[in-house]
Amino acid sequence: MPESILSNPYDPASFYDEMFASPGEPRGHYRVLRDQLQTMTAETFAERRRVADAAFLYQGITFTVYGEDQGIERIFPFDLVPRIIPRAEWDHLEQGLTQRVMALNLFLHDIYHDQHILREKIIPSELVFSSRHFRREMMGINVPKDRYVHIVGTDIVRSDDGDYYVLEDNLRSPSGVSYMLENRQVMKRTFADLFWRYDVLPIEHYPQELLNTLRSVAPHQYSDATVVSVFSNSCG
Repeated sequence: MPESILSNPYDPASFYDEMFASPGEPRGHYRVLRDQLQTMTAETFAERRRVADAAFLYQGITFTVYGEDQGIERIFPFDLVPRIIPRAEWDHLEQGLTQRVMALNLFLHDIYHDQHILREKIIPSELVFSSRHFRREMMGINVPKDRYVHIVGTDIVRSDDGDYYVLEDNLRSPSGVSYMLENRQVMKRTFADLFWRYDVLPIEHYPQELLNTLRSVAPHQYSDATVVSVFSNSCG
């Protein structure tokens, strides 16, 4: 009888493992997924991997790796095993990230107006003024609703103690969001039954939320069509 892909012994040792709290013992919110993976052989898992890769390839969801001579198109990396974040943990993350975006907007407003954070030497002035992204022509200009950051891509990792840490905040248009949307569609096809068993929060409303954000800061004289054009370019 073919062995399960989870048959081989595995010890997470001292680092934090998302699925297993100790050898052979999954975390509570991973038990349903663990039970399903236990029924899958290496061949079954590999077939699901091929189906997922084919879906990305046929839809043109690739990225280019540039070498010395020419660029090579590759399928966007996709982890077939989903990462599960419990609702209480996600709520905590969401609150923290929301607070972080508010702080970033306040920081940028201060930098381009009174510069209290520089005058009080909380941040060295040379770090700001030497940045190639600092725009002196923006000094004193009031942007709509004091909102400098409309879309944020925040990179988050776990440490070996299980806590979340932010690596960086991308305040430019995070084009990778389109991969997030497509990843969800592929995951729904790959592990369809897990979605209703876990009651996964939806992300399909993201494009509409982005459109609402852009409309909220758009000058009133511009049409919705103009905003929609900006929206489509920022998601690719």
